Amino acid sequence: MANVDIYNLQKEKVAETEVADAVFNAEIKEHLVRDVVVWQLAKRRQGSAAVKNRAKVKGGGAKPWKQKGTGRARAGTSRSPIWRGGGVIFGPQPRDYGYSLPKQVRRQALISVLSQKFQEGKIFVLQDLALDGVKTKKVAELFTAFGVKSAMLVAEDNRELALSARNLNGALAVNQNGVNVYDLLKYDYLILSDESLKKIEGVLQK
Repeated sequence: MANVDIYNLQKEKVAETEVADAVFNAEIKEHLVRDVVVWQLAKRRQGSAAVKNRAKVKGGGAKPWKQKGTGRARAGTSRSPIWRGGGVIFGPQPRDYGYSLPKQVRRQALISVLSQKFQEGKIFVLQDLALDGVKTKKVAELFTAFGVKSAMLVAEDNRELALSARNLNGALAVNQNGVNVYDLLKYDYLILSDESLKKIEGVLQK
């Protein structure tokens, strides 16, 4: 177990807490992190690329010319793929690029990224991240106090925090269920409440 400082919004130390080595000081498995990032990006793909095949191209119902006697190659439709304006062979169709990934792989990848952040000193634990109203200025002041320009903010009841952070470049506010590998890598720092820290530990140590 390692000890970490707990701060207030002005980065004044108010307490200490222990963090589980199994979550924040584990072996970093880069190959699993890579697998999860690829998986997340695949699930986010829109998958709407589409072309018309010969069945979907409008027209082409009449036979262009008779089968025999013209000296030309036989043709049954003007929408054949070998004709200009015809359908496309084996073109892309709407599809879901998502696939399944074992839960243990996702869990271990998340632990790896959290451990890397912790070992690099890029995790700050706050006593409370609650804001009294929607104020982007408050989040900007928090970033200034901690000397960060890019951070994921994690708090339990975070509606005001989420609305305050969404208008600030380099900020993303989620609850502990929204913590994921891709966004942890995208943002330089992780700032979370003590309550969220304990809940994340509880989930990842099951």
